[in-house]
Amino acid sequence: MKIAVVILNWNGEKLLARFLPKVLEYSKGASIYVVDNASTDSSIDLLKKSFPDVGLIKNKSNGGFAQGYNDGLKHIEADIYCLLNSDVEVTPNWLEPVKELFQEKPEASIVQPKILDLKRKTHFEYAGAAGGFIDKLGYPFCRGRIFQALEEDKGQYDDVKEVFWATGACMFIKSKVFHTLKGFDEDYFAHQEEIDLCWRAKNAGHKVYYTGKSHVYHLGGSTLTNMNPKKTFLNFRNSLYSITKNLPKRRAFSIIFMRLLLDGIAAFRFILQFKLNHFAAVLRAHLSFYCNFRKMYRKREKANFILNYHATKSIVWSHFVHQINNFNILVKD
Repeated sequence: MKIAVVILNWNGEKLLARFLPKVLEYSKGASIYVVDNASTDSSIDLLKKSFPDVGLIKNKSNGGFAQGYNDGLKHIEADIYCLLNSDVEVTPNWLEPVKELFQEKPEASIVQPKILDLKRKTHFEYAGAAGGFIDKLGYPFCRGRIFQALEEDKGQYDDVKEVFWATGACMFIKSKVFHTLKGFDEDYFAHQEEIDLCWRAKNAGHKVYYTGKSHVYHLGGSTLTNMNPKKTFLNFRNSLYSITKNLPKRRAFSIIFMRLLLDGIAAFRFILQFKLNHFAAVLRAHLSFYCNFRKMYRKREKANFILNYHATKSIVWSHFVHQINNFNILVKD
């Protein structure tokens, strides 16, 4: 099983200098690549001088997370791609449990490890935590993370479990599956493109897994923090994109209508919090979605849309009304 660890970089010289040494140290047997999205800092010089054994692929422009990986992975041959954020600290033996999972479960096409917070190593990290799910209305959440509420890691998710989506911060995917699905949707630019990819994979009959036997630490917020209105815009818009593309037509339309109402409530909440930039971001997200609706609708795959996609009816209601912050209370096996 040939694994290629692929790091997408854009002006991340400091992150590469900090995190790349451990990737090289703890990834024996894997090939390491950096795909550079037309950086204007000294990233390329650093790689050539300090990390000559790392494969370097230069993209001509910064097309974001989605296009950056799509372009870069065309030049890399491997059985498994590990898409790794430049701000992730890997740990000893992090690859072995993932390899074992792929070998033991041939139906597994996508895998993610446990994602912990580098700034608070006792807790899960926002981007992926212990595997991703969505509710009936398409809102994403994770085992270990519901909206901004992060659980402490007490070993409660040290299992191997099928999940709905894997985080792009550290995603292992079979190369054949990635290319068959034509990679990430480049219209997303960044944020939630991994949810769409996993959703399309599941519609096509593939399975997504999480393993708590491997863990990494994610710094987070290196590109866009949760306080950045652009991230709010991308998350709200791209979630609507995924619903349009990946659900049966009637269900997609009814959910989009409900999201119009709920996203409006979220926008009003931003006003009450004096976050006017985020209020505007939600409005722009919906405007952008409606302008691009036909384009997204034409991307609908000719697949058997799965109907058991959601882990709960409404994460918004459960979290904000019933104050549920724990996945195992929210979703009981």
